[in-house]
Amino acid sequence: MKQTLMIATLCACTLFATAQKMSEDKVPAAVKAKFKTLYPAVKDVKWEMEKADYEAGFEVGETETSVVIDAKGNLKETETEIAVSALPKATTDYITKNHAGAKISEAAKIMDASGKITYEAEVNKKDLLFDEKGNFLK
Repeated sequence: MKQTLMIATLCACTLFATAQKMSEDKVPAAVKAKFKTLYPAVKDVKWEMEKADYEAGFEVGETETSVVIDAKGNLKETETEIAVSALPKATTDYITKNHAGAKISEAAKIMDASGKITYEAEVNKKDLLFDEKGNFLK
C-alpha cells in the first residue's frame, strides 16, 4: 500500500499540472507496443498524459517505476524509485546545507532516452533535480 502511494506521488510530481489520467484504450497502439517490448510481464499499468506524451506507472517487483513514451512509440525517459541512501552524496550534502532540518521523503533515478541520468529528491513536498554526480540542477 505504501509503495502504491509512493508511485502515485512520484508520477504526480513528474507530471506536474499537465497530467491527465486515461484509460488504456485511449493509448495509441505504438505506445502500448513499445511498453510491452520493454515490460512484457507487467499487467497493472496506470496511464496518464504528460503534455503530448504518455506515461505508464507500474511496479517492477516492488519498485515503483514509470516510463514516458511519445505517440510514435519512442521511449523518452524511465523513472525508478530508489532508497534515499542511494542518492549521490553531493545530493544529500546540498539538501543538508540548503534545506536545514528538512527530510528527503522520496527519491528517484531518472534516465532519458540517451542514457543521461538525473536524480530527483522530494523535500518539503517540492521536487529537487540533480545531475548524475549529485550537483543541484533545479
